[in-house]
Amino acid sequence: MNYRIQPTAQVDETARIGDGSSVWELAQIREQARLGEGCVVGRGAYVGTGVQIGNNVKIQNYALVYEPAELADGVFIGPAVVLTNDHNPRSVDPDGKQKRGGDWEAVGVKIAEGASLGARSVAVAPVRIGRWAMVAAGAVVTKDVPDFGLVVGVPARRIGWVGHVGVKLTAREGEPGVWECPQTGALYRETGPDTLVEYGSGA
Repeated sequence: MNYRIQPTAQVDETARIGDGSSVWELAQIREQARLGEGCVVGRGAYVGTGVQIGNNVKIQNYALVYEPAELADGVFIGPAVVLTNDHNPRSVDPDGKQKRGGDWEAVGVKIAEGASLGARSVAVAPVRIGRWAMVAAGAVVTKDVPDFGLVVGVPARRIGWVGHVGVKLTAREGEPGVWECPQTGALYRETGPDTLVEYGSGA
């Protein structure tokens, strides 16, 4: 066994845990969930049935990742983040009968490579959070976030762009639509109203 599971964690026998991963105290990993290599699941976190998680993903303490969420490689889920799975949640049907698992259709949150969700943010399914995007702490995401998008607020709105290292990009002087990472010098270009692509270095 090339992974670590704390004694108080609950990991279903049908879940698959990748090499080098750690599951900490009181975390719960449900049936058929899949964690890639090098993942960290923090104290009290929840990973729902059949959730698919890539490599090197961090799920911090008390985050709730409900099925059928899909997390690509390098995703960061901050403390107490919630990924929902029901667009019209009800405990009972119109006749007052309690709804069971088969009485509704789960919808998922998809998070692309390298994206980060800050502490206590909420993603309301169904939404997609793009590659290397950044969701601010406490934000409520109700619509798709573009690649490299920086979103804040309730509901979340885009206020800028971030690069691979998570630093807010700055407009490059004299080059409309071109953005630069102040830390690495990497350059990005807007190719549409909500589309940014990396294309080189400012060095």
